[in-house]
Amino acid sequence: MENILITIKSFLATGFVSICSKILVTALILIVGLWIVKVVMKKFKKGKLIAKVNPAARGFFCSALDVVLKGVIIISACTYVGIPMASVVAVLGSAGVAIGLALQGGLSNIAGGVMLIVTRPFDIGDYVEVAGVGGTVKAIGIYYTTLDTPDNKKTIIPNGSVTSSPIINYTTNGTRRLDLEFGVAYNADIDLVKKTLLEVATKHELVFKDPAPEVFMTEHADSAVKFCLRVWMNGADYWTVKADCTEGAKRAFDREGIEIPFPQLDVHLDK
Repeated sequence: MENILITIKSFLATGFVSICSKILVTALILIVGLWIVKVVMKKFKKGKLIAKVNPAARGFFCSALDVVLKGVIIISACTYVGIPMASVVAVLGSAGVAIGLALQGGLSNIAGGVMLIVTRPFDIGDYVEVAGVGGTVKAIGIYYTTLDTPDNKKTIIPNGSVTSSPIINYTTNGTRRLDLEFGVAYNADIDLVKKTLLEVATKHELVFKDPAPEVFMTEHADSAVKFCLRVWMNGADYWTVKADCTEGAKRAFDREGIEIPFPQLDVHLDK
């Protein structure tokens, strides 16, 4: 009986030491491994290899590589503990299905990120309008696309929403067309209105001479005759030209005595 107790004590002591050592080594694998991944990712982001990749794809590839490396570290730790690789794969597969069903939106965001990298509808620095938001593209990640709006708001949009909505890229073509509409009184001189608006456009240094500015009548409205001033400029000058031409037209109309009407209601009383 005494021998049996000694054997049990010896086994428990040996087993306890073995378990503690495995737990300690596993913890070290995780801590050191994740630290190495952090260092590697930091150097990778500053390396020459990633510098050759399109700026729009860098964030996506870095995020994907970070997830893969961390997954390798976790699997290595599980293998060291003694969990069979087949069991790890089976558990990951089952967990993947469960997580996939629970997080369908997240998977659609990843798929959307892949589509953005493959199709490249826009690059970093482009001014775009997606999912009802307009702004400059700052980053394309594995889950989200980040925009900076003109009023300096940081907007983060899920990639699934980006790829499932119309994408308007204002930067790709380099140049933009601006159509400004003005209403004048019915008694205004049509030729004078056209001449005045053309002078406003042609005197602006940012407006292209080719294609040349155009002015044409668009509508006989209830209280005004409407004209369209059409000009072309570089995309970066769009807002400047729009503001200058809008203000310039008002000043020119005042100078030439061209009336800009406003809605009025005449009431006739029957005696």
